[in-house]
Amino acid sequence: MNETILVVDDEREIADLLEVYLKNDGYNVKKYYNGTDALRCAETENIDLAILDVMLPDVDGFRICQTIRKSHFYPIIMLTAKVEDTDKIMGLTIGADDYITKPFNPLEVIARVKTQLRRYVRYNNAANTEKEIMPAAEHDIRGLVINKDMHKCTLYGKEVQLTPIEFLILWYLCEHYGKVVSSEELFEAVWGEKYLNNNNTVMAHIGRLREKLHEPAKKPKFIKTVWGVGYTIE
Repeated sequence: MNETILVVDDEREIADLLEVYLKNDGYNVKKYYNGTDALRCAETENIDLAILDVMLPDVDGFRICQTIRKSHFYPIIMLTAKVEDTDKIMGLTIGADDYITKPFNPLEVIARVKTQLRRYVRYNNAANTEKEIMPAAEHDIRGLVINKDMHKCTLYGKEVQLTPIEFLILWYLCEHYGKVVSSEELFEAVWGEKYLNNNNTVMAHIGRLREKLHEPAKKPKFIKTVWGVGYTIE
């Protein structure tokens, strides 16, 4: 296990604690107490996963996340000290894969890191596997094409850059074309965890997907909301 984890938190005790636990688990750690240095690292180093605090004295975690997402698709976990859902939804909307609320158990962070890395590795392994005999599993819905074997999505011939989580959500909805998929079913199928009634993770990712597909807010062409039930592609 030689994955490199980027950790940034201006609370030195938290950053140092995460570094200790991550190193004890075999990870390489790039630790910073401010956003400027973390951004420089993200742009020059080979990172496998980032843990970003939202509130930083210079460049906040949201901006770092957005910058990373311009050219990288490795997992991002946001740390937030707020109990409200605002920061969580914001982070997920701009491309984060998970969030953890402070105070937290370091062992929970390690578990989340392992889950995100496993998912990312599976995603990339599948993307790099060539199928010589079986044709690619593909859905073509009115110009929206998603290919599972190539892990590629295009809209009217132009590639849409999706994170692994976004790809899995869209693929699951396309696999259930014409059917309404509940938030609970979608969350448990994609994240592999138990869904909580107050969980806004799915909604945030759907919002991000719609943005990337240039969906109008009131009349989306592809991903439609069935209020009180879930989402569907029809």
